[in-house]
Amino acid sequence: MATTTAMAQPVERLQPSRLVLIGRYLRRNKSMIFGLAILLFLVGFTVIGLLTIDPKHAYPLAVKSKQPPSWQYPLGTDFFGRDMLAAMVTGMWQTALIGLLAGGMGTMIGVFLGFISAYFGGWIDALVKGVCQILTPIPAFLIQVVIAGSVDKRSVTIYTMAFVVVLLAWMGPTLVIRSQVLTMKERQFVSVAKLSGVNDIEIIFKEIFPNLLPFIAAAFVTQVFVAVFAAFYLSVLGLGPLREPLMGNLIWAAQGQSAFFNGWWWWPMWPSLGMVLILSSLALINMGLDELANPRVRRTE
Repeated sequence: MATTTAMAQPVERLQPSRLVLIGRYLRRNKSMIFGLAILLFLVGFTVIGLLTIDPKHAYPLAVKSKQPPSWQYPLGTDFFGRDMLAAMVTGMWQTALIGLLAGGMGTMIGVFLGFISAYFGGWIDALVKGVCQILTPIPAFLIQVVIAGSVDKRSVTIYTMAFVVVLLAWMGPTLVIRSQVLTMKERQFVSVAKLSGVNDIEIIFKEIFPNLLPFIAAAFVTQVFVAVFAAFYLSVLGLGPLREPLMGNLIWAAQGQSAFFNGWWWWPMWPSLGMVLILSSLALINMGLDELANPRVRRTE
């Protein structure tokens, strides 16, 4: 009896889609999930609040003062007659705006200087590296306090605060991107591009820049965190735009009026909780991006 042998057909392994890979990555990156969840909550709170509150109630003499949380004032009111719910909603987006402006500008300046310094080298690299090495050891806090303290308080705005913060927000990204570009430009694919006649601009934007996007994203989140924290402690010291309901300004005013000793516990509690949530979300997202950017800590599928 003749026997036939069945030829085993090779089984093709389907590659998971990009959406599936992203889902797997987020599932094992708990810090990123929690950070994004907190951030989405804060964004939802701000957006819904802006659609439902009267922004004028975030400023002094708008409502009855020193009212505890109630149905009329869910978060209470402060000594100066500000509705704390309106103040939190307004202060949240103002704080976020300072962080995004200062962090974004600092990151862009750092990326530009880091690329030209590392890629072209020579006196440009020596100058950028030297300036960063001189300024980095100096406590940024002291410089920001001196600059913010010398500005006329009547002319201070959230954009002024963003400018004060960004003055020192570019050194960190510059050094990080510079070190990565120094390593990247020695890779084989860059050498092949040079031998193929590709010019420097194309090599930077088509070969090196796409590979550094995770590092740039991590640097941006870090600078937003630093900018938000800097705006917070400058406001707590009374060096911010005092009329605006920034988180730090609300705490500074509560300290000045001894809110806890007078029984107005809700006044400093809400802005303190808001700052904890903002900084926690940025810190967790930054930890998640570190896994994506750093091959040494990135886990395999």
